[in-house]
Amino acid sequence: MNTSTLPTPSSLLRQRTPGLLLALAIGLLALWLGRLAPLIGGPVIGIVLGILVRNLLSPGERFNPGIAFAGKKVLQWSIIALGFGLSLDQVAKTGLESLSVTLVTMSVAFLAAWGLGRWLGVHDKLMVLIGVGTAICGGSAIAAVTPIIKPDEHDTAFAISTIFLFNLVAVLLFPLLGHLLHLSDLGFGLWAGTAINDTSSVVAAGYSYSHAAGDYATIVKLTRATLIIPVCLVLAFAVAAREKKHGAADFSLRRIFPWFILWFLVASAVRTAGLIPVAIQPALHMLAEFLIIVALTAIGLSANLRRMVSSGARPILLGLGVWAAVSVSSLAVQLVIGRL
Repeated sequence: MNTSTLPTPSSLLRQRTPGLLLALAIGLLALWLGRLAPLIGGPVIGIVLGILVRNLLSPGERFNPGIAFAGKKVLQWSIIALGFGLSLDQVAKTGLESLSVTLVTMSVAFLAAWGLGRWLGVHDKLMVLIGVGTAICGGSAIAAVTPIIKPDEHDTAFAISTIFLFNLVAVLLFPLLGHLLHLSDLGFGLWAGTAINDTSSVVAAGYSYSHAAGDYATIVKLTRATLIIPVCLVLAFAVAAREKKHGAADFSLRRIFPWFILWFLVASAVRTAGLIPVAIQPALHMLAEFLIIVALTAIGLSANLRRMVSSGARPILLGLGVWAAVSVSSLAVQLVIGRL
């Protein structure tokens, strides 16, 4: 290949600047609106605003390179930044008692996504996105697996929108059901932490039940979030095996390996080793939150609403079915092990 035909860093920057600035501007607005409406949260608002701008204002072709960059690279950076806020020691110490329930609900989520997805006729990549989002940590999990399985942008936006729809329902419904079922604070915290997808929704539902429930739910959710690492690795090896089976000429395990997950582990180890000054931890947390809002905003800006509508109700029914299976299985496991 003639290296003179390769774009220079300065030309790439010029190509990406319009789309990046658009995603950053909408992301800032979503971050501010998320502070005003914490039950919805910045990520939900970001992707909704992105979808609205994409389908109502139709940004021109010159915005596409920057939007694509934000939806992929910034997305990976956001996952790495999240690692600086996750102490491996804390999760290992406090999360072991919730691990059995988490593993069961994860298994149920993936089995339900596969079985129900096949029955409804939902294609594989959207099925994986909804299953992973429900099983682990909502939009963050979808963001983590997107660079691995490489779905269409509208599939990613549809999966995130579906997951967050049920997050909002859970915030309103779970505390009411918890009181009707007379769940203890720890019982409700374990239920919320294993059955609600997004961290912000887990925190909102937990603390609306009680302070103790909120504390416990948050710890359970942190434990659950770390499981995105083995899931990503399994998916990466599955994709690599499929490419090799089909004789992909450009197959490379190094290329397909999710290196951003390795850097996520490094970031978590740095936090665990106490190398992150306490004074800058809130800033790092805000940076991670903003990066993921920008990435999800860019995904919304890439979404073709007409194509999403043409997908029909089946993906939403899939999300509902998987979420219901996870919610029921979490309570069932607690009942069996005597936690209720």
